[in-house]
Amino acid sequence: MENPIIFTAEIIGTIAFASSGAMLGIRKNLDLFGVLVLGLCVAVGGGIVRDIILGRTPPGAFRDPVYALVALGTSALLFLLVYGKQEIMTSRYLTIYEQVMNYCDAVGLGIFTVLGVYTAHGEGYDGIFFLVFLGMMTGIGGGLIRDILADTMPFILYKHIYAMAAFAGALVCVLLIHIHLYLALAAGTAVVIVIRVLATHYCWDLPRPLHEKDAHTKTKILSENSNADDT
Repeated sequence: MENPIIFTAEIIGTIAFASSGAMLGIRKNLDLFGVLVLGLCVAVGGGIVRDIILGRTPPGAFRDPVYALVALGTSALLFLLVYGKQEIMTSRYLTIYEQVMNYCDAVGLGIFTVLGVYTAHGEGYDGIFFLVFLGMMTGIGGGLIRDILADTMPFILYKHIYAMAAFAGALVCVLLIHIHLYLALAAGTAVVIVIRVLATHYCWDLPRPLHEKDAHTKTKILSENSNADDT
């Protein structure tokens, strides 16, 4: 029988990730089927990637339909909510939409990252590199699939320290898992959520080369400052 605490965490993560996928589909003006597909893919995608890497075939999402059903139900409810009250997606509510999506995504990312570590550890794997890598892939896999299907640049490549948040949470979980299992899971999840929420709030990003437009703007500002000093 599956651990009830782990099962509850999986359901919460599934609902959170399905919500973020469905909300993105709604914002992209997809139809009901499209919204259901995005919600389902982001909710079970990371777990499928994890199980394939571990050689667990068929993946758990296909052996136990409860997670897919929860994801589809969550996505359908959100679709019906917006369909019945379409003013929710107007500019007046966009800020709330962004906040809700970010929080859902942060919770899902945190939970599935540590569940990836937990699953691999339960299979007898003990290498820090592998456990952290698998935790990251479990966390970011669903979001990566979601963004590709929605024709959106994947968050992990550019936005608000997404993959690095999963890395930090997975590392904390791995370092603590031999001390106390539930402490490791809770701490790893908390680290991911806190980093994601702070990164979103303060617009933290990893360093990147300046875009041509940004470089031109920066050069113009420096030139204007230099001329002002000369005068």
